[in-house]
Amino acid sequence: MQILVAYDVNTETAGGRRRLRRVAQACLNVGQRVQKSVFECMVNEAQYEEFLRRVLDEINVAQDSLRVYRLMEPKERYTREFGTKRAVDFESPLVI
Repeated sequence: MQILVAYDVNTETAGGRRRLRRVAQACLNVGQRVQKSVFECMVNEAQYEEFLRRVLDEINVAQDSLRVYRLMEPKERYTREFGTKRAVDFESPLVI
């Protein structure tokens, strides 16, 4: 499944900056950054549950926010891209 993850972490403290780095790294482990705090990720159900557990362990729900959207398939029908940054096709080989 493809998911879209958006977060906002309060970085006024050193702990907040540390949380931000950890949340970003968790997102980078399963997807690609499309904006500073927005990631497109391709995961299966087990990876999704593990990712969600990891990110929820990092954020402070009293200060931070997290949104996870499950994108509808087929993504080509429901996703439109404009501008210079193009998404990586997770299904095709990275090296030819």
